[in-house]
Amino acid sequence: MTGSAAEAHHTHRDVTGGWLRPAVFGAMDGLVSNFALIAGVAGGTANTKVISLAGAAGLAAGAFSMAGGEYVSVASQRELAQAEIAVERRELERHPKDEQDELAQVYVSRGVDPALAAEVARQISRNPEKALEVHTLTELGVSPDGLPSPVTAAISSFLSFSVGAVVPLAPYLLGVRGLWISAALSTVALFGAGALVSRVTARSWWFSGLRQFLVGGVAAALTWGLGSIIGASGI
Repeated sequence: MTGSAAEAHHTHRDVTGGWLRPAVFGAMDGLVSNFALIAGVAGGTANTKVISLAGAAGLAAGAFSMAGGEYVSVASQRELAQAEIAVERRELERHPKDEQDELAQVYVSRGVDPALAAEVARQISRNPEKALEVHTLTELGVSPDGLPSPVTAAISSFLSFSVGAVVPLAPYLLGVRGLWISAALSTVALFGAGALVSRVTARSWWFSGLRQFLVGGVAAALTWGLGSIIGASGI
């Protein structure tokens, strides 16, 4: 197979779905926030029951908060898109010729010959649903059938946050004393999660891993210091 033939048959990953962003963000947020929370409480007390309770509460509260926030956010985004799609549908029904001319001008602006652009727009406009899809893609950047699902986003966010948040909590639930094992697991997970994200981005695995490691490590160090100060003061 020649190079040009190989290029003609390349494929792309789906970048429009409603699960990837909340899943990645949820896992990172769960890991960083609960690691920082546990480190902060551990800085102020050595009582493993208190630390475990704080970590479990942080996991539950954070997972439900993330899921609820993602649901409302994606639902609002979807409803806004649906409202604009409805406007476009009405315009296609009321002013089909104007919309056809508008579509032709879009193709002209992208370098298509005016006569060819007019013919392409005419052929697309013969199918109302296809015309709606093309118009919404060119004008709004969305597809009527490709809108993200708020339920999918909420579930992805809930599960991924829980997975991330349980990592620093697990040693305490298993009866291990001391922060160092939780910190070791968390830092390894931070680097691994960052490296994994590089699979769907243009960044190198070591850069993404190190970046996430630093973000989580700094957050945990700051909260541990705050917890130590408060614990020492007896507040």
